[in-house]
Amino acid sequence: MDDQSRLKRTPLYDFHLSLGARMVPFAGYDMPVQYPAGVLREHLHTRAAAGLFDVSHMGQVELVAASGNYEDAAKALETLCPVDILGLKDRRQRYGFFTDENGGILDDLMISRLDERLLVVVNAGCKDADIAHLRAKLPAGVQVLVHDDRALLALQGPKAEAVLATLNSDVASMKFMDVRELSLGDIPALVSRTGYSGEDGFEISVPADRATDLAKTLLDQPDCQPIGLGARDSLRLEAGLCLYGNDIGTTTSPVEASIEWGIQKVRRTGGAREGGFPGAQRILGELESGVSRRRVGLKPEGKAPVRPPARLFADAQGKTEIGHVSSGGFGPSAEGPIAMGYVPTEMAEPGTQVFAEVRSKFLALTVTALPFITPTYKR
Repeated sequence: MDDQSRLKRTPLYDFHLSLGARMVPFAGYDMPVQYPAGVLREHLHTRAAAGLFDVSHMGQVELVAASGNYEDAAKALETLCPVDILGLKDRRQRYGFFTDENGGILDDLMISRLDERLLVVVNAGCKDADIAHLRAKLPAGVQVLVHDDRALLALQGPKAEAVLATLNSDVASMKFMDVRELSLGDIPALVSRTGYSGEDGFEISVPADRATDLAKTLLDQPDCQPIGLGARDSLRLEAGLCLYGNDIGTTTSPVEASIEWGIQKVRRTGGAREGGFPGAQRILGELESGVSRRRVGLKPEGKAPVRPPARLFADAQGKTEIGHVSSGGFGPSAEGPIAMGYVPTEMAEPGTQVFAEVRSKFLALTVTALPFITPTYKR
């Protein structure tokens, strides 16, 4: 059996082929990296109109307390991540992450509350490990339900609302991070106003056997085009968003990764529910005393992209190594090469110059604030 035949397929696999997609292995799945339009045009179309992504490889998990109370499930999940889940309002979503005992990041995830239900979306590459982690660490009174029978689509871009509103006008009243159960035509869906492109948009969970119907209906609208993983990566990079395994992982803490904004006040030192999560001693200590390195934006001089895992230096001679590039490439909307990486905290100030080793040469980069584009989330 070759590697290709071992790859999993999303419910939209045949539809991707019908659209002329170029398929590549990604996180154990056979996924579309681009369509005939190409990565550059797909990226720019998403920024200008509406792009449709297949993200069905992500894991969709529901946590159900035996008591039937949301609070019991929320309290249980709070023992695994430093996020205020108990305070999450009904029909709202929040970004979070699992941490390990050393304060590293096991995965980043989206957490939603819908009445008494707690819904979690995890990364494809971490899905099996995350599910095993939940089942091993949560108390017996909290059931972990994996929704392998559902697909997940992302509709992103400034015209995403107009496109989706043709199927249900109620989506227009949703704000960033709202979650609703809606009918899209005759398709029952769980819709969240979120995404990973820096644009306004939605993620739409539907029964697997209706995913192609929904995709066809959305793509029938001229403002909507299919978008592959190539443009998804350049879009999230411009938005300064982390890719698990590159920008964050078990060797990085949330504070080093500059995502400590995801730790709400009640979980911090002096908060009502301070600590109580894996790695709390390190993470709370870093929130109080700081860290030695930080994730930052980087703008290379010239036109050459700087890609991971390029080493970063304080000098053009490569004598003092200071960090590494974690993500990098060409930013079509930023109109040039962009990157993210880790540098010493004292060099994390925007405007600082550093140097990356690329093919035995040392290219200058300037530390810059993130994101590289202005997000258009509907607040």
